[in-house]
Amino acid sequence: MNIHEAKEQIKNAVTAYLTKDELGRYVIPPQKQRPIFLMGPPGVGKTAIMEQVASELGIGLLSYSMTHHTRQSALGLPLIKHVNYQGSEYDVSEYTMSEIISSVYELMENTGIQNGILFLDEINCVSETLTPIMLQFLQYKVFGRHEVPAGWIVVTAGNPPEYNRSVREFDIATWDRLKRVDVEPDFAVWKEFAYLNGVHSSILTYLEIKKGNFYKVETTVDGKRFVTARGWDDLSQMIHLYEQHKIPVDQKLVEQYIQNPEIAQDFAIYYDLYNKYKSDYQIKDILAGTASTDIQERAKRAKFDERFSLVGLLLDAVMGAMRESTEEEDVLGELVKTLRVFKRESKTEDGAALLKKYIQNNRKKLNAGIRAKSLSEAQQKQKLQVMRILEEQSKLVQSDPKQAAFALVKKDFDNRLKAFQKRSDALSEQVRHMFAFCDTVFPNGQEQLILVTELTANPYSARFLGEHKVDAYFVHDKELMFHQRQLEPGNCGSGALRKLFFCNCQIEVR
Repeated sequence: MNIHEAKEQIKNAVTAYLTKDELGRYVIPPQKQRPIFLMGPPGVGKTAIMEQVASELGIGLLSYSMTHHTRQSALGLPLIKHVNYQGSEYDVSEYTMSEIISSVYELMENTGIQNGILFLDEINCVSETLTPIMLQFLQYKVFGRHEVPAGWIVVTAGNPPEYNRSVREFDIATWDRLKRVDVEPDFAVWKEFAYLNGVHSSILTYLEIKKGNFYKVETTVDGKRFVTARGWDDLSQMIHLYEQHKIPVDQKLVEQYIQNPEIAQDFAIYYDLYNKYKSDYQIKDILAGTASTDIQERAKRAKFDERFSLVGLLLDAVMGAMRESTEEEDVLGELVKTLRVFKRESKTEDGAALLKKYIQNNRKKLNAGIRAKSLSEAQQKQKLQVMRILEEQSKLVQSDPKQAAFALVKKDFDNRLKAFQKRSDALSEQVRHMFAFCDTVFPNGQEQLILVTELTANPYSARFLGEHKVDAYFVHDKELMFHQRQLEPGNCGSGALRKLFFCNCQIEVR
């Protein structure tokens, strides 16, 4: 199965394992909860989906790579305990608590989170001395005499033998105690992850043209050559930072992440060409509806790869802005909730002190979520942005103590909302210009279908277009017309901002 299907399998299993009956007992007792074993090639995204599962379920996540552990760190250190059996004194060997088990308890104590996932990676590559201990752990979820706390689900991962010579095969008795989930690389599924994590558009466009270069592991006379999903993701982050600091991106950088010389060279060449198209086509002019005749004529004459790259550049510009827009909308939605509470509490308490209390509460939740890995990067960013705005509003209240605190905060929020709506309207207009340009230069091509397909596949752009009516988006693919129902007045969802924008309502803080 692909990585998305594997994620859903794990998420469903964790949900089932954490289910309790009317007496507060786990329906499946902890000792009967099979550890989940995620089997897949390196760099396919096993660790990433564990983070997603934890954040989506709001539970903790503690990760360990078992190749870094010794018998002592996993099992604990031996100690001598004096005991009395039937009137006789004996010296009995015991073990201190495992580093792994103690870390679970420590996380619970520090964050207050009682449920979570204990993720043990590379479980089938442990040292020979550790193998018996790990097999015992997989069967009974204990290290020595110390069990994994109830409410913590054991998920393990490993590579198939063909990818790692250190792999130790499990026997049937061990496999029969595990819930095995096999995963294979899938570019189409990885794209969803890529959109959510802002993978560089040059990588996405390149891999759309050459999907066979997404994941490849081969053995040559010169050794192993490989390209993985992890490699593309890590390369993307460096490209973003290099561009930010105006550092040239060259083949030497690419080869550090894409460890296949031919593919690394091929992408480096494409990246240079991609940037040339970005400069030549003046993307900002196209989105502003002011593209010159020369640009239009060049696009008409362009070959497929160039046209595809142009479409990728246009999509990158609008989808990046759509992501920022949806993230800003979520922040404003959180501020609405806070504003309602603030209106009520500020009648009897000091406004500035209240805002500081809200900031402290948000920071506490953020720190706990980061430590427990129960918050995604997007959720962390949202909380940070909310705190930044609350801090600005706190300063605003302190600067004008004669004014009612709520009135000042409400006015500030209204101004932010108006600015957001103005930017959203401008972005909708850019999308219209993008489709109009493609209609002019590619009247009978597949480019419009590519635009619609990619805009629909990206969660951020799909949401934006579901909340902001852009007719051109729906005109080009009748199969997507069902989205129109979401745009009809009175049927735009329950969110306060959606009601404001599409039902012509006003946010009423009650």
